[in-house]
Amino acid sequence: MALTNTALRYGGITKTFHWATALLIITLLPLGLYANDLPYETSEELARKAWFFSLHKTLGVTAFFVALGRIIWAISQPKPGLLNADHKVESFAAELVHWLLYGALIIVPLSGWIGHAAAAGFAPIWWPFGQDLPLIPKSTGVEHFFAALHWVATKVLAVSLLLHIAGALKHHVIDRDAILRRMLPGEPAIGPMPDQHHTNTPLIGALVVWGLAIALGGVLAAQDDTGNGAETAALSEVTSDWQVQEGVVEITVVQFGSEVTGSFADWTAAISFDETIPSGKVGTVTATINVASLTLGSVTQQALGADFFDATTHPTAVYSGDIQHAPDGYEAVGTLTIKDNSVPLTLPFGLAVIGDGAEMRGDLTLDRRDFGIGDNMKDADSLAFEVKVRITLKAQRGG
Repeated sequence: MALTNTALRYGGITKTFHWATALLIITLLPLGLYANDLPYETSEELARKAWFFSLHKTLGVTAFFVALGRIIWAISQPKPGLLNADHKVESFAAELVHWLLYGALIIVPLSGWIGHAAAAGFAPIWWPFGQDLPLIPKSTGVEHFFAALHWVATKVLAVSLLLHIAGALKHHVIDRDAILRRMLPGEPAIGPMPDQHHTNTPLIGALVVWGLAIALGGVLAAQDDTGNGAETAALSEVTSDWQVQEGVVEITVVQFGSEVTGSFADWTAAISFDETIPSGKVGTVTATINVASLTLGSVTQQALGADFFDATTHPTAVYSGDIQHAPDGYEAVGTLTIKDNSVPLTLPFGLAVIGDGAEMRGDLTLDRRDFGIGDNMKDADSLAFEVKVRITLKAQRGG
């Protein structure tokens, strides 16, 4: 069997690419469905789910490079003519499905890979080249769009694959021609080739389908963004001697050895503070956080669930304490309450006061177990016990 194509036959390299791609596809489709349906209520279940997702992602990246090699090889080779070119409807359908499959072989794995690179945390790809991609930011919006596109493109792939298989079986069983046998090992006898009539219509049809698929992915991503998180009312404004102009309450968790950073978008702080007091207590602070406003990369929904922050039952977290002088600046000494668990907490922070403006930054590490967060995750390798917290804000004295 020759390695290269001819006008009549596919060569050995093309056949190898074809069946390697087929094996990857029929492995990846059920594997993705299986991994997606696995529970993740305990450390063991989460580790198992992550393992199968890592396998799915790693094989997906493999499929992308195999498809890329296949396309490059196909461009460099003559394309054997259609054995049913005299049947215009059938030949149009065959070429349309082939173009849909070529698109799917690139779009499906690449959209999954980009969505993975844009996300923070969970199920790494098993290879030594890192989890990021050039020019792809860590962005929930990017992640959601490409995740939605991956879902839609997978459906296009599945339908195209079924049509491709059905067509091959029809030619083999009913028409008894050599279309399927031409892609199998060996060199079957091929009768006279009909006149070939190639047009761009199948390609244009495939481009229209993929355009619709991309648009649908955008719609689904927008719906996912608007429906994300637990539904709670925004916090009301509070009376404060110092009004917060801008700030960030950021948390970083470690899942399967990878850091995942997120923040709370909705929080308030009632602050009294007098920098002229030379020692001891200089003010008070009461901060309230809308737990449902958390975004935490790809694990946002998990973090807001009943086993973690339980945002539906416990919609707010509250810190209340006194502000006092410390050896290296200031510290807030008080109590943090999350999920009805109140824990004494001292927050050291740096502060710069210029006129009626102030800038503050504080960093600390919490133990999630103190607040009953992720009690079912008893394995620190799955989800670390330590949670880093960073608070930065700018405030203005008075209204």
